Amino acid sequence: MNGTLINGIAIVVGSIIGVVLKSGFIKAKSKAIMGALGLSTLIIGFQGVINYANVLLLIVALAAGVLIGEFLKLEDYINHFAYALEKRFAKGSDNTFAQGFVTASILFGVGAMAIIGSLESGLRQNETILYTKSLLDFISSIVFASTYGWGVLFSAFVIVIYQGMITLLSTFVAPIMTDFMIADISAVGSALIIAIGLNMLEMTKLKLANFLPAISVMIVLSYGFSLI
Repeated sequence: MNGTLINGIAIVVGSIIGVVLKSGFIKAKSKAIMGALGLSTLIIGFQGVINYANVLLLIVALAAGVLIGEFLKLEDYINHFAYALEKRFAKGSDNTFAQGFVTASILFGVGAMAIIGSLESGLRQNETILYTKSLLDFISSIVFASTYGWGVLFSAFVIVIYQGMITLLSTFVAPIMTDFMIADISAVGSALIIAIGLNMLEMTKLKLANFLPAISVMIVLSYGFSLI
């Protein structure tokens, strides 16, 4: 669990630094910075799906996942939770708290490093991947918090719970987490990262949280195909 805890602390510290920088020059150039962040996020997302072979499986997972998310109104519930946090802990902030919370939670949580690193931590007590991820998330949280504010910091708690659960359940999860399944899940995650980039560039207004069930759908589909 040390790697996950360090990861959470890295996001918290990075976010605080980012919020401190959210003034003066950074604030004046926020639109340009947002454009650079959006473009960079798109590149990261496309790198994750460019060589993915099971495109049809990805389409089915995304389509089914967003239908489930829309039916459950996940975006509304998560935004409501984020607004409650904002009201309690970040009074007087602008309206980017919820956006930062959702964006950072997805960005820091959907990648292969989060899954593989947590499994390695639980099964082999190998924290190397999570320590590496912590450094990357630390840098990213500085940049994102300088634009989105305190919402990025609170994503740390989501990441600690998410990665911590994988670590604790690693003995049970590992047998079904094949390389193919991790690749499938990572493809969905990369697609969601592309969606984040499009929203940041104001090209779309996708409800990102409503796409989260696509990850669960992909796990079911991937496991089902592995049995065939």
